[in-house]
Amino acid sequence: MAQRHPDPADRPAGAVTGDALADHLRARATEFLRALRLHREGGTGAEPDDAVRALRRSARRISGSLHTFRPLLDAGWAESVRPELAWLSGTLALEQAYAARLERLLLALHRLSGTPVLPAQAPGPAGSAATERGKLALGAAKAGALLERQLTLARTRAHSSALQALGGSRFHAVADTVALLASEVPLTPAAATADLRPLAAAAEERLAAAVTALPLVRAGHPYNAEALVHGLSPDPSPHPQDAPWHQVRLLLRLHRYAREVLHGDDLTDVRLTAAGQALDRHRDASEAAAAAARAARTPRIAPATAYALGVLHADQRHEVEAARYAFQRSWQKQTVGTS
Repeated sequence: MAQRHPDPADRPAGAVTGDALADHLRARATEFLRALRLHREGGTGAEPDDAVRALRRSARRISGSLHTFRPLLDAGWAESVRPELAWLSGTLALEQAYAARLERLLLALHRLSGTPVLPAQAPGPAGSAATERGKLALGAAKAGALLERQLTLARTRAHSSALQALGGSRFHAVADTVALLASEVPLTPAAATADLRPLAAAAEERLAAAVTALPLVRAGHPYNAEALVHGLSPDPSPHPQDAPWHQVRLLLRLHRYAREVLHGDDLTDVRLTAAGQALDRHRDASEAAAAAARAARTPRIAPATAYALGVLHADQRHEVEAARYAFQRSWQKQTVGTS
């Protein structure tokens, strides 16, 4: 029995069909290949260059579209490609992340301790603000040096890993797959008449459900002591309060990418942008706090150094709470604007 080809007349009114998805994926694949060519022509220096950033951007968007619209794509192909794109994007992001984290922490130490460093031999009355300031200034320089050693080493390793990845067979396989995607998108036969809007709406619903589960009332407080207690405990595992927020950040990104498929790359929603920026700040502050806590667990460091790192950790957890509050306000505006 001959297979029936989809009839354009079967499309729902106002539908955005698989053609839009194919066009979007081909455009992102072309961007990836253009960035790859620029990278190979220019190479990479000590700093992550624009070509590497463009590779990450394209890889994230292709992976996000494969996730949201996977019922309209060849299932085996999509499930094999998505983890590879995620691996590539994550590997290329690490060097920049370590550099930004170090800069953030050193600037925070400078802001907290002040300049010049206060002399330790002239403390004020016990428990006074001057005494605390003096203790912080005394340990800030050594805390900064410790963080610089640890994060510079991590950045150097990330740089080496990125170079190895870009020169390895695994990356070449990803590049070959993306090159094929630039000319042929493996859609299912039903994609020609299927409407993308329900799949995009499902991504938005998953985001809304995850936001609903967040403790937004608690985020209205500038700080909560539980965050400090956990961060300075011997347990090096990620902060248990942060995981749901990181998940919302991922789901918000998938929602934005789905909107790009439906409406084109020129669509900008100021409220979604503000919410995303707040979640980016949350992620950066959370990871910076974790780095300060790890440094504070370094064996045999001076008490003044540990004290400075503890204050730095608390400061970054304050920033986490501030970012949560900013997201809460942005999301409430988003909800009012779409209701």
